[in-house]
Amino acid sequence: MKLEIDGEVVEIEEGATLLDAARSVGIEIPTLCYHPALEPFGACRLCSVEIEWRGGRGRKKIVTACNYPAEEGLVVKTKSPEVVEVRKMLLELLLARCPGEGRIQSLAREYGVREGEGKPRFRLELAAKKDEAEEHCILCGLCTRVCEELVGVSAINVLGRGVEREVGTPYKEPSDDCVGCGSCALVCPTEAIKLAKNIFPTTAEDEREIENRFLDLGAGSKRDEALGVYSDLVAAKSSVVQGQDGGMVSALLVAGLENGFFDSAVVVQRGEGYKAEAVVVEDAAGVRSASGTKYLRVPMVSKIAAALKEGALEEEEKGGKSKSKRRLAVVGTPCEVRAVRKLEREFPGAEITVLGLFCLESFDYEGLKEETRRRFGVDLDRAEKTQITKGKFIVTAADGEVFSCDVRELEGVVREGCPYCDDFVSRLADISVGSVGSPDGFSTVVVRSRVGKRLLDATEFVRGGEFGVDKSEIVKLAKLKKRNADRKFAEILEGLEV
Repeated sequence: MKLEIDGEVVEIEEGATLLDAARSVGIEIPTLCYHPALEPFGACRLCSVEIEWRGGRGRKKIVTACNYPAEEGLVVKTKSPEVVEVRKMLLELLLARCPGEGRIQSLAREYGVREGEGKPRFRLELAAKKDEAEEHCILCGLCTRVCEELVGVSAINVLGRGVEREVGTPYKEPSDDCVGCGSCALVCPTEAIKLAKNIFPTTAEDEREIENRFLDLGAGSKRDEALGVYSDLVAAKSSVVQGQDGGMVSALLVAGLENGFFDSAVVVQRGEGYKAEAVVVEDAAGVRSASGTKYLRVPMVSKIAAALKEGALEEEEKGGKSKSKRRLAVVGTPCEVRAVRKLEREFPGAEITVLGLFCLESFDYEGLKEETRRRFGVDLDRAEKTQITKGKFIVTAADGEVFSCDVRELEGVVREGCPYCDDFVSRLADISVGSVGSPDGFSTVVVRSRVGKRLLDATEFVRGGEFGVDKSEIVKLAKLKKRNADRKFAEILEGLEV
């Protein structure tokens, strides 16, 4: 079809928008809420243009270019006086909400909004209500849409109405759904989402800052492209605790509790059937009750935050003398490790020891249960044991019979968000543990920080095998997960370039 934009005839395929048509011939229209990988939303209205129909007796209309379909014979003006006035008003309103945001200030200067005394006509006082120095969120909706439409977890949404509208988690509580992938931070046109509480977007800068803290171990500490920062790589089996793949996670927790490194630990315990839940344990018996790997994503972050808050309250009530659950160990997958690292900023007085697990992906409980029943005729809730090793998902039924399939065959029951995680080895943990790279019956232990080294030194264990850890096996899976995530992020990054 053909239409006219700013006096230039443009040919465009049916189904394209006015924004597509303008950009196809190099006509720039400002946007704040648009991303080509997401459904157009028209939230910021900054892409407003004027349209007129040929033969329409001068009938004109202001529309948003990002979601208005191109039409044959349409006449579009992107810089008419009416359009400029609409954009100026919109920028004044955005400045009223977020006066300190650089991107808004730049656009405002471009449209001459801050001339004269340099003060906008409007000012919306939100600081007192939110206990923040200044508002940064312009309510463009990019973060909520990328989380829902691409990542698939819907950890955040727009809350409230009118001037009270804001982006947040349900009930403004720490999110158990956020996987910390950072997609929302990538698309956010301001600094808002990086400052948000209760979600855990982890940028490349965040990762580097945390890993730099680990480098204080001295000459033995190194940065590896696939494994992150580490000082030691050990194939280990506990000499005092029985457990899956050598029981090293349980052994590390028991050693930490017995040596007073932490007062309690948040772990995942199998509940009714195959379901699992996060619990706080305070002794060796509690640790042993949670032994064994669970391949489900378990709501855990809210439990960690609750334990930290409880400890903070108890400490305050006792005049700051009691540390209570402020000295906490956490066992989690890479996404949970990222969440803990951000929670540390909210609880600066807490001492958190982070034990990270190797994780390629986690599964949906209902989906995995149905798939296990269909493939093997086994009720997952009654299964004696499940295990993933050497690329195989293995189920031991209640009668001892063993069934297995390739993990790749379970792709349909992988939890939402997992494909956007690029961390296999829990790079931001103090100490990481997994079965990959070590002989059967042993765990691979990756020491990353002083805290992790102290914990391993206090743990009784047997080193495994003459040749120790096969690092290449771990690197292979770490690179595979990174490659898969990069493919997912490519669509987001290409849209940002556009």
